[in-house]
Amino acid sequence: MGCVLGFEKIDRAQVAVVGGKGANLGELARIEGVSVPDGFCVTTEAFGRVMAEIPGLERSLAGLAGLEPEDRESIRERSADIRRAIEEYAIPGDLAAEITDALAALGRTEPCAVRSSATAEDLPTASFAGQQDSYLNIVGPGEILRHIGRCWASLFTERAVVYRLRNGFDHRKVGMAVVVQRMVFPQAAGIVFTADPVTSNRKVASVDAGFGLGEALVSGLVNADVYKVRDGAVVERVIATKERAIVAAPEGGTQIVDIEENRRREPVLTDAEVVRLVGLGRTVEAHFGSPQDIEWCWADGDFTIVQSRPITTLFPLPEPEDDGHHIFISVGHQQMMTDAMKPLGLSFWKTISPGHMRDAGGRLFADATRRLAEPQSRAATVAGFVKSDPLTGYALRGAVESAGLDLPDVQEGTTASGWVGDKDAPPIATDPAIVAGLIAQNEASVAHLKREIGQRSGAALLDFIAADIRELHRVQFNPLSLQVITAGMDAAWWLNDQLEAWLGEKNAADVLTQSVPHNVTSEMGLALLDVADAIRPYPDAVAFLQRVDDEGFDDARFLDELATRTGGAPARAAIEAYLDSYGMRCAGEIDITRPRWSESPTTLVPVILGNIKNFEPGAAARRFEEGRQQALAKRRELLERLRLLPDGEDKAAETARMIDRVRTFAGYREYPKYAMITRYLSYKRALLAEAEGLVTDGVLSRAHDIFYLTLAELREVVNTRRVPRGLIEERREEFRSYAALTAPRVLTSDGETFVGSYRREDIPAGALAGMGVSAGAVEGRARVVTDLARADLEPGDILVTAYTDPSWTPLFVAITGLVTEVGGLMTHGAVIAREYGLPAVVGVEDATRLIRDGQRIRVHGQDGYVEILSE
Repeated sequence: MGCVLGFEKIDRAQVAVVGGKGANLGELARIEGVSVPDGFCVTTEAFGRVMAEIPGLERSLAGLAGLEPEDRESIRERSADIRRAIEEYAIPGDLAAEITDALAALGRTEPCAVRSSATAEDLPTASFAGQQDSYLNIVGPGEILRHIGRCWASLFTERAVVYRLRNGFDHRKVGMAVVVQRMVFPQAAGIVFTADPVTSNRKVASVDAGFGLGEALVSGLVNADVYKVRDGAVVERVIATKERAIVAAPEGGTQIVDIEENRRREPVLTDAEVVRLVGLGRTVEAHFGSPQDIEWCWADGDFTIVQSRPITTLFPLPEPEDDGHHIFISVGHQQMMTDAMKPLGLSFWKTISPGHMRDAGGRLFADATRRLAEPQSRAATVAGFVKSDPLTGYALRGAVESAGLDLPDVQEGTTASGWVGDKDAPPIATDPAIVAGLIAQNEASVAHLKREIGQRSGAALLDFIAADIRELHRVQFNPLSLQVITAGMDAAWWLNDQLEAWLGEKNAADVLTQSVPHNVTSEMGLALLDVADAIRPYPDAVAFLQRVDDEGFDDARFLDELATRTGGAPARAAIEAYLDSYGMRCAGEIDITRPRWSESPTTLVPVILGNIKNFEPGAAARRFEEGRQQALAKRRELLERLRLLPDGEDKAAETARMIDRVRTFAGYREYPKYAMITRYLSYKRALLAEAEGLVTDGVLSRAHDIFYLTLAELREVVNTRRVPRGLIEERREEFRSYAALTAPRVLTSDGETFVGSYRREDIPAGALAGMGVSAGAVEGRARVVTDLARADLEPGDILVTAYTDPSWTPLFVAITGLVTEVGGLMTHGAVIAREYGLPAVVGVEDATRLIRDGQRIRVHGQDGYVEILSE
């Protein structure tokens, strides 16, 4: 194969040879009915040859790879040196001759577009569009050759280098081809998106159009006319004022010209032309099999397609069970885990969870269509989400009311209780023995799992796990367990509603549920204070932990090395005892593939050090008792006030019963998930041991490769001792691309995403709206934390983060308030904030972006908003 290939010899499989843009153009040229200007590609082989011949370039590239993305000054200097070296190097004579021969087939003096085409560009999982240079209206062999060199050099612009560093692409492994294509001189040009780039709706196409060359739109020089097309008709149009255009210059290159006054408000295209263009776009989309971002030109009464690339910003669609309208709700926003999950994690959660679960983009979605089909369940579902997680509830309401969905109107006025339990079941007695019995049943079941799982291997191990998941279902979804959870929630809502009505007391249950028994998550946070107490007396052990925090340390050797320090033995024993009880937990714990604390104990070191520094010995017991006494005092106060009302004795008696009920049952809500995650750790250890055998047999390269298989695929690999070629690496790349996406709260089968928003006029100007989930107001320094292991909190700080799952609980003992982007009334952060008496506001959209680390803020936990007090 030579260093130059005509479009007719290129298809989408040749990205490594002609880059993403070149491969897509070759593929476009094969589509019947689609006009593509003739051209050829200078291959990556030519690029590689020139790079290898430039003196000192390999050393320069190695130096570039060692830089951090934030070191912009060094990147700017080194990338400029590399570009200069490439541009000044003369293309070898034989390669230049091959290029000019191909050019002769187009016409030696034919104006051409010379465009870069990197091998990591315009791919299904990563679009690098616009990061390398393109040149228009280039005339003559000499100029064509010079601009090919400039395209090669543009692989090393500062922007492109930073993007590759941040996304893990090796500079030396990204090749560059160059497209040389006959120039089109259009009267109009633009872009057609075959899915709406704003709403993500796959059934709506969007067309941007401007006069002259499309570069005017790409560069932001002019506003585009925008047309929306659905079902073969223009459903929306915005005609812009277009004052300028970019056109071909007579001497070569391009120039900016003013548009005549009388044409500036004219539509660029007629509706019929727009519909015709979208039809071409649908043809291209069907050929490539995914929504496309297509560059087009309109010249002499016809459309020409000059590029097509996948729209990589669209969130992938869950696969519905039929062709009807479906509405999907993000599971991650309810589980406080919105990050992408690996295939094994998705597979486990789908196996364990009830309901119609679908995965897309590395996330899980519940298909709510059936619940929304009937008025009564639809009303309960929407109203329930509005109450428990407002942004999801408002987004769901928007999806239901969307004109494109054939669903009846929402009925208001119902509650969410039916979502978690059976309202028709007879009420259970307020008996602490019920909770103790449920916990004992779970503990016995888990103990059996731990005894038996180590005796299995191969297919027998997977059979055992499948059987144990059925056992998990039996204990996890025990009707009595669901009744206990529902009883606690209903009692809290009763107290809030009735005490506000009778006494004007808002969110009374917040104080009444402090320091309740059997809350395994809040106990976990306090237990780490006890670990700090065990280590604090030993300066040498504390100094070692400080070194681990400052420099990092190998998790596998951490505890052994700690034991060698003075006081290290009791320090190690305290940490190990904590891990025995809570080592199954971690950030994002619903994904079984995430490293658990027992696997990565150094994750806890910053929190332990903070506890050593910020608390006195015995803080855990004091904190719990203080919360209990505050709850008892609130109980006495409320009952005394109620007795002064008409029918006060009856109201006080009923309230006392409800307070006893909420304190008996509220703590148990956290236990079922703890029990499930305990099983996860046993499953994971056994599966990784099995994977080590697959590594020994040469089936897998690494034990953790099983994380990129589903449970069914893992069973097949265990049985056949074979993995489909390239599957693991393909899944790894998919996961990397999914990790860069933001999951929507609500998504339809059309691809349309819905974002909830607050409509509040009762908060101060400039305040950030959210949902108040734990009463009180507090002012302090905001600490914006995105990684538990990097938390650096001082007494009085307010934690601001995207979401909290149980693994974040140890931080709660050191803070005075909480702000999260995701959450609701009964999600983890809200429950523990109330338990610890912390004012908290959740569901604050973009809180980690709008609040800067170190700013002073005020959290209004009762009224549900956050004020930023300092710039």
